Amino acid sequence: MFKRDWNRRSCAKRGHITYAPAEPEFRERLHAATAMGDAWRCLRCGDFALGAPHGSGPAADAPLVPRGKALRELFVLRFLAAERILRAVIGLLAAWAVWKFANSQDAVRDLFEHDLTTLKPVADHFHYDLEHASVVDSIRKTFDYRKSTLGLVAAGVALYSLIEGVEGVGLWLNKRWAEYLAVVATGVFLIPEGYELSHHATALKIATTALNALAVLWILLSKRLFGLRGGFAAFEAERHSASLLEVETMAAPAPAAAPAPARGTAV
Repeated sequence: MFKRDWNRRSCAKRGHITYAPAEPEFRERLHAATAMGDAWRCLRCGDFALGAPHGSGPAADAPLVPRGKALRELFVLRFLAAERILRAVIGLLAAWAVWKFANSQDAVRDLFEHDLTTLKPVADHFHYDLEHASVVDSIRKTFDYRKSTLGLVAAGVALYSLIEGVEGVGLWLNKRWAEYLAVVATGVFLIPEGYELSHHATALKIATTALNALAVLWILLSKRLFGLRGGFAAFEAERHSASLLEVETMAAPAPAAAPAPARGTAV
């Protein structure tokens, strides 16, 4: 069964990350002299890359390069980030539309009524009561909203969209504060989403609510937020030990091959 190598895939897109430890025993094992020049082992995929290392210093100061499980988690975070950013853009466009409508309510009303009058003969031909259609009634109700009310709605939608945008950018950059913001903001809005589902459930609403709930649970557990699974101390210890482990593991000498048995010796 084919298994995707996320480490090499990431290096193919972004390039290798190499490091020269100051400790001679590590430095020698991470370095290779070739006919084409010096090569250093990538801290993400483990392959040797020609050229000077991107950094050098003590092994303890090696960069925290996400790989393996951490790289997969970063991919999930960036998927959530992209979804947040998209929602922020749509929300800001909606806020602008509401604000624009609030400042030209009368003109829009006149245009709507004019177009409705134009379409009425066509609707009558097909025996459709355009004047009392639910869509028409809903649109007409919006004309009765006060300008101040629509302004508050536009401001609220814009504020929510900005929060979503900040959250999305923070998640894309793998910032811990953005993970807390995502859990709190998404968790708060799960309450009205659940209430709405209890009154009017659709496949899209169910899928969206389920995705948000799973995202909150995954971020809470995988990132050890609010003290879960050892909290921030355990999270930082895991990150730094993984970095040291990468340097030490890659620098560890390969196990010596067992000597071939002498001819005539029983195996």
